[in-house]
Amino acid sequence: MAAALAALPRGASRLAPRVRQPPFRALCAAAAAGEASKRRLVLYSKPGCCLCDGLKEKLHAASLLAGTPYSLASLELQERDITTNPEWERLYQYEIPVLAKVLPDGTEEILPRLSPRLSVELVQKKIYSAFDQ
Repeated sequence: MAAALAALPRGASRLAPRVRQPPFRALCAAAAAGEASKRRLVLYSKPGCCLCDGLKEKLHAASLLAGTPYSLASLELQERDITTNPEWERLYQYEIPVLAKVLPDGTEEILPRLSPRLSVELVQKKIYSAFDQ
């Protein structure tokens, strides 16, 4: 093993393998049937995280909530498992669930943490207002 590492270029043993990111998916059927969405949200989570599971459920319920001016029908969500990428795990292991909106230039802006006690309506309103800025 040591001989194999010696043959690698300096620092190559520390390179993380490339992880294929899951695609963005529409939170509800209305977004999937419509035009390409400009509102993209990333959820950093990991398996077995009860706070992450609770937020996923609220995001789904908020996307289906009708009769409010804060529709999330055009929102696309990408879930990222932090255990598949060492950099994500290092950044977010003590912070998950983490929500980030994808800006037009492709960079991400981390959104303020949502309390697990927020109602579905308030989750919907806070996500909507984050994209309305």
